[in-house]
Amino acid sequence: MTDQSKPVRVRFAPSPTGELHIGGARTAIYNWAFARAMGGTFILRIEDTDPERSTEENKQVILRSMKWLGLNWDEGPEVGGEFGPYLQTERFDTYKAALEKLKEKGAVYPCFCTQEEIAAKRAEAEKTEGGYSGYDRTCRGISPEEAQHRIDAGEPHVWRLKVPENHGPIEFDDAVYGHMSFPADVMDDMILVRTDGTPTYNFAVVCDDANMQISHVVRGDDHLSNTPRQILIYEALGYDIPVFAHLSMILGPDGRKLSKRRNATSVEQYKELGYLPDTLVNFLALLGWSLDGETTIIPRDVLCREFSLDRITRKDAILDEAKLDWMNGVYIRDMGAAAWVDAAKPWLAQTNLDGSNVPDGITVVPTPAKEEAEAAARELHLPGEGVDADTWEACLVDVDDDREFYEAMYPLVAERLAHLDEIPAKLAFLFWGDSVVLDEKSVQKVLLKEGARADEALAICRGILANDDNPWDAEALEELCRAAGEEAGLKPKLLFQPLRVAVCGNMVSPPLFEAMMLMDPADIVARIDGVTETVFSERAN
Repeated sequence: MTDQSKPVRVRFAPSPTGELHIGGARTAIYNWAFARAMGGTFILRIEDTDPERSTEENKQVILRSMKWLGLNWDEGPEVGGEFGPYLQTERFDTYKAALEKLKEKGAVYPCFCTQEEIAAKRAEAEKTEGGYSGYDRTCRGISPEEAQHRIDAGEPHVWRLKVPENHGPIEFDDAVYGHMSFPADVMDDMILVRTDGTPTYNFAVVCDDANMQISHVVRGDDHLSNTPRQILIYEALGYDIPVFAHLSMILGPDGRKLSKRRNATSVEQYKELGYLPDTLVNFLALLGWSLDGETTIIPRDVLCREFSLDRITRKDAILDEAKLDWMNGVYIRDMGAAAWVDAAKPWLAQTNLDGSNVPDGITVVPTPAKEEAEAAARELHLPGEGVDADTWEACLVDVDDDREFYEAMYPLVAERLAHLDEIPAKLAFLFWGDSVVLDEKSVQKVLLKEGARADEALAICRGILANDDNPWDAEALEELCRAAGEEAGLKPKLLFQPLRVAVCGNMVSPPLFEAMMLMDPADIVARIDGVTETVFSERAN
């Protein structure tokens, strides 16, 4: 029976066979938040018994993703705890002890049937009966003496659970799905230990959860069918059965199962796309759970105080990418300049790298398509991908050495960012020096538009910006330019758009005069002169 009065102890038990999937991340978040809300213990356990797919590299990726998400575990790798070790490959002695206990109780038996024999029986059953009902218990009736003789002779065998023949329905109350019932007569005598002595998943997970005193098992509903099998193992071992809570699937925006071909599916991918860990925790928490049905922005402390299993829905969740982008923008706007620089350091370094390497002089480039711009935003020019490691390191160091400068960029883009990988495209112009990379569409629509008087507008602004007697202050310079423009009969749009293109390269940029405060005045004047000479002299000729 389940004892709900026990201290809450929950676990997240990923297999190191790949990066941390966002479905797994949501499971981790729910376990972590539930433990925090209940004053319980959150355990990280690595289920690494798949020798072909489990790797140390994948384990480190999972640990790194958990740390980045801020899901601190109370027991587990790198932390320790009194119920360790926390890697399954280091727990084989516990599985061996559990098997011996089952042997003593007569709850298991050795099975000598080969895989080929079982496959043949399955094929025959499917042919004659239209289906396969599981292992036919051929070896269940072998006497203990004969079984031991065959074992001593070295005959390969597995160990199977002896499911009680008169067992009633296997029932449990799932914290999400409610009362569940499975007929026991459809449960075959499952393998617990393979011929090589390694435990099967169901056996290992029951032993681990019982030995670690797990009170609640919160996991994906793909494990729902495993639950009655695991309950049989709990019963055979005489262990307390935990509370189960099974989580529905996360589907893509198209309502289909998430696919690597169509969606970002791992925490690492979302990190590389420039999403914040607070955003991802908040967003994933709401994929199947709600605080009150209305609140969208839920800080960590609120999540850890208010999370409960009874507000988890059975309905499959849809990953709404537009909502994720909106939410990330909210967190960016609220995080402040210092935290922004810390989080955005790789993209700020890339901004420096991209901006410092533009061609000298005035260059006109084709306007990229939306897809091209998005693809470029996703590219981090890390060492090994065409960037000298020393150069990259120097850009990273510059962010640390000149934090005041980089923090001053934050107000320019905080209201305009959906994710951090957009930073280089929006701010690279700050590093161009006296050069300009002009967007072809902006040149045609702003600088060369018939009747726009763009050359006149640039001349007026240059006069103000080059005058050393004028204060180098964003508000003051904007008002001086505006007044001079009005005197010349130029509306603000016709005055400032050409200046924006000449300084920033395109029609869409951060607040113009505020941005210019971060630039060398001589470089700004040189850009205006270069654009005037290149664009308007070419038109005149």
